[in-house]
Amino acid sequence: MTTDVKVNSLAEQLINKLETKTATIGVVGLGYVGLPLAVEKAKAGYNVIGFDVQEEKVAKVNKGENYIGDVIPSDLEELVRTGKLSATADYTFIQEVDALAICVPTPLDIYKHPNMKYVESSARAIAKNFTKGTLIVLESTTYPGTTEELIKPILEESGLVCGEDFFLAYSPERVDPGNKDFNTKNTPKVVGGMTQNCTKVAATMYRSVLEGDVHEVSSPAVAEMEKILENTFRNINIALANEMAILCNKMGIDVWEVIDAAATKPYGFMPFYPGPGLGGHCIPIDPWYLTWKAREYNYHTKLIETAGEINDSMPDFILRRCIEILNEKGKSLKGAKVLVLGIAYKKDIDDYRESPVLPIIELLDEAGAEWIVVDPYVKEFRFKGKLKETVTELGENLLEEADLTLIATNHSNFNYEMIADFANVIFDTRNVIEKNQKVQKNYFKL
Repeated sequence: MTTDVKVNSLAEQLINKLETKTATIGVVGLGYVGLPLAVEKAKAGYNVIGFDVQEEKVAKVNKGENYIGDVIPSDLEELVRTGKLSATADYTFIQEVDALAICVPTPLDIYKHPNMKYVESSARAIAKNFTKGTLIVLESTTYPGTTEELIKPILEESGLVCGEDFFLAYSPERVDPGNKDFNTKNTPKVVGGMTQNCTKVAATMYRSVLEGDVHEVSSPAVAEMEKILENTFRNINIALANEMAILCNKMGIDVWEVIDAAATKPYGFMPFYPGPGLGGHCIPIDPWYLTWKAREYNYHTKLIETAGEINDSMPDFILRRCIEILNEKGKSLKGAKVLVLGIAYKKDIDDYRESPVLPIIELLDEAGAEWIVVDPYVKEFRFKGKLKETVTELGENLLEEADLTLIATNHSNFNYEMIADFANVIFDTRNVIEKNQKVQKNYFKL
């Protein structure tokens, strides 16, 4: 009975601080997820401290310099100027926060196993510095069981007890970079805590910040699995679209016309589209977390792994099509000048993490092609351990000089009329030319 009163009292105290905006919020990891979240929390009226091990990011935030596309630069500048948002690489300042969100990367290793070093190191830094009554929420996408099996034991090394002395929950990030309709503020949130009090406190924080609905689930594992399901759903359906594209190409059928026709059905069908492969930190990676975890239960996720193999094979398919297209024109890929339009993994963003264009460029390089990347959003990218500069403005001369123009990313600000007019041969992996401008005889689709 005493324990219940103690827990409820701490929860009520923190809920009151959250509702009155007197709580100080911390965000660990100031990348594509963490910085937008920190900005929204500061805009909601909280004092926010951002934590990051990269001194460069910390310095930029403290100068009000934005480096994330989904953050409005003037918002960041004003929040820093007024003292609502600051950043530090000194994790001892965690003792000053009342609630903390962990937004660090969760990459895969070379064996497609989860690499949890960033989450683990963040949890250990928190365990050394957090105080009684603190809320900790993991937002990084991960496998079901991470919050309970990895985070909770590390935090309890502090001597504090989860659900009694501090509150722990999982709430997956759902950021879709470049989405004009949904962002951090208006996208619904899913929250699952280790106890009912944990869930209640975490949900209170998000409701005080976000406009979207906050959906409470029974445990962190449910919330962790929910996020995996979201991205596995997309992964599998994109794999189906990609496999259809490969088959339609062999059969001489336009896969884009097939999908448009199927999409006229008002029920039972949702259109997904093929492309050069999957990119970003979610869809191509998240399903492998579940595949890895499933082995613990002696279960083989056959459908998920097959979908991953199909999507991973698309750069090879793109290379074969480049060879076939050039052969039709009496040219060899070796020595050919290939103009690659876009290296970002999706349109209108500057993020090239896990971009399928990277393996395509590597294959072109190995085949002896001379390639140039044009991307108005990405000024440089890392290729074979070195930084490579892109061309940020597409000109007529580049199109005229190229033997093949490969549209890999369908950025809105590419001049597709100019591309259609001046490119010698176009290989369009995004079906963007036909939808925007005239089609020429030297035009090829995925």
